[in-house]
Amino acid sequence: MSTVSQTDEKLAEHLEEAGDKARRVHEAAASVIFGQDRVIELTLITLLSGGHALLIGVPGLAKTSLVETLGTVLGLDNKRIQFTPDLMPSDIVGSEVLEENATGKRSFRFLKGPVFTQLLMADEINRASPKTQSALLQAMQEHHVTVAGVNHAVPRPFHVLATQNPLEQEGTYPLPEAQLDRFLLQVDIDYPDEAAERRMLFATTGTKETKLKAVLNESALLAAQRLVRQIPVGEKVVDAILKLVRSARPGPDATEAINEQIAWGPGPRASQALMLAVRAKAMIDGRLAPSVDDVISLAEPILKHRMALTFAARAEGTTIRSVIETLTQRLE
Repeated sequence: MSTVSQTDEKLAEHLEEAGDKARRVHEAAASVIFGQDRVIELTLITLLSGGHALLIGVPGLAKTSLVETLGTVLGLDNKRIQFTPDLMPSDIVGSEVLEENATGKRSFRFLKGPVFTQLLMADEINRASPKTQSALLQAMQEHHVTVAGVNHAVPRPFHVLATQNPLEQEGTYPLPEAQLDRFLLQVDIDYPDEAAERRMLFATTGTKETKLKAVLNESALLAAQRLVRQIPVGEKVVDAILKLVRSARPGPDATEAINEQIAWGPGPRASQALMLAVRAKAMIDGRLAPSVDDVISLAEPILKHRMALTFAARAEGTTIRSVIETLTQRLE
C-alpha cells in the first residue's frame, strides 16, 4: 500500500470520527433548542471553521440559549456581555488600574475583560454604539487586544457568537461594514414551526430538566478545526466559489443587473469563508469532500452580510436574498 493511500485512509478515519462527534453535538443542542436544526448546523459550521457567527432574530427565539448550550456541549469556557447604549470598550477588553504595594510603590495592573474567554456571547450587539462594537474587531481578527500599547492574547479557541435584533427595532445601531466582514456567517433565526413549538411548551414549562454533558473539549475542537483545513476541495468546487463571489461584485466586469442592484459586494474574505465552511459542512454530513451543492447551500449565510443594495434596488423592493438566489442558479 502506498504512502499516499495510507495517508488518505488515516484522514478518512479522522474525518469520520470528528464528523460523528459533530453530529452528537448537534443532537445534544437540538434536545434543548427546538425546531432550529438549520441554525444549529450553521453555528456548528462556523465553530468548526474557526470563525464567528452573527445570529439575527427577534427576542425570544432561543439565541441566548443556543450559545449557552453550545458552550456546555463543546466544553468551552464561555462568558456573556449584554450590549447596552452605555457600554464602553473597556467593559469588553479590560483596563489598567493603578495599584500601590506595601512599600508604597505604584504600578499599573491589567484587569482582563470578559473578552478573555473561549466562547463569547455578545448579546444584542447592535444596541451598543459603533465605537463599542468595534472594540471586538481586533480580538476577532488578530486573537489579541492592545491596551496601553501592550498586546494581550485571548485564549484559543476563541469564538464570538453575537446576537442581533432586527435593525427595524428601536434603539439599534447598524454594525460597521468592517466588523460585519469578520463574521464568517450570518444566521437568520425564524420562528419555529407548530410541532417544534408544541414540544417546546411541554419541555420548558414542566418539572423535568434536561442536563447537558460535554461532548467535546477545547483540544478536540482545535483538532477538528485543523482537520477541516485538510479536507481536499475539488477544482469544480473552487471554481464555483470564485464564480459566485466574483459575480456578486459590481464593476466593469459585472452584469448590468448587478451594477444596478449592488452598491458594494463581498471581498476575498467571503471566498475564504466559503472554502472553510463547505469543508466543515462535508465533515458534519460524513463526506470526505465538499460539493457544489454545499456552495449553494451556504451562499446566503456567507454573502448576505457582505453585500449592500443600491438605493434604486431597495426602492424597487429587491432583496439581498433574491440577488443571491439568482447568482446561485448559475452554478447549478
